[in-house]
Amino acid sequence: MTAGNAGNAGNAAVSADVAFVQSALGKVLAGVRAEGSASHRSIADYLMRNPMRGTALKIEEMAEGCKVSTATISRFARDIGFSSYGAMRSALAETLHMAMQPVEKLRSSIARRKAAQSPGEASMEYAKANLASSHEALASKVMDAVAYKISKARTVYVLGLGMSSSLASMLALHLQPFCRNVVEMAGGGGTEIAAGHLVHVGRGDLLVVMSFPRYTSDAMRLAEFARGRKAMVVAITDAPTAPMVPLSDHVLYASAAHGVLPSSAVAAVAVIEALVVSLMVSNKANVRKAARLTEVIEQYTVTTTV
Repeated sequence: MTAGNAGNAGNAAVSADVAFVQSALGKVLAGVRAEGSASHRSIADYLMRNPMRGTALKIEEMAEGCKVSTATISRFARDIGFSSYGAMRSALAETLHMAMQPVEKLRSSIARRKAAQSPGEASMEYAKANLASSHEALASKVMDAVAYKISKARTVYVLGLGMSSSLASMLALHLQPFCRNVVEMAGGGGTEIAAGHLVHVGRGDLLVVMSFPRYTSDAMRLAEFARGRKAMVVAITDAPTAPMVPLSDHVLYASAAHGVLPSSAVAAVAVIEALVVSLMVSNKANVRKAARLTEVIEQYTVTTTV
């Protein structure tokens, strides 16, 4: 398999992960992970991170992996609507099978393609696959909810470290006309500057974290700090298995697979634009702001005629 084909398969796998998270069972597990008891959260988190493994483990192995008793595993299965652990495991396998069907179709398609591609062509294939995967995974209700909460936030903090810093700058620039207060946390200053901005974070504020491979542990620590201060956390990241997911109240997915680069930013830019557009048209006040912004900008832009 060529690098380009491997990337397409990788993006399909990401789509399968997202499909599982968005399935009926995935949503149940996400709800337990967010609001269940400590032991139930541990089990739900384990299953969401390792769904394939969960279909094969005996109850004793599952209990060991989750650091709970077999009785707790059985109670968990009953509490989420199954008659037994075996019934839950069967439902997990069926859900995964449904999520993986598009992956198998894509792999068959890849096998029929011509193998020879230039590096540039392969990179463009990654971009196309990432956009398609992200579009497929787009949850409009989540996008609309995030746009609404951004519009209501006291202060919107935007964080991206390393390669994600340019994405954070883009989002902050787009948000400024429509939010009361926007803080681009890191800019060129890195973690120390970002931490300084969070001194005043609290209830009513919202933190958007751009988190793509290579993931930075500093971004996660800052998100944990913001959560501890009762701020809402939104992640824009590449997959349900990304480390920012369990730290976030809402997640927007942008596939980022690439054969040469650590990650591709094409889909992330598309998700940023989709979020900003959702915010711009979310209420009449923002539509008026967009119109005024256009009028102001027209005063100093150069137009061309065709």
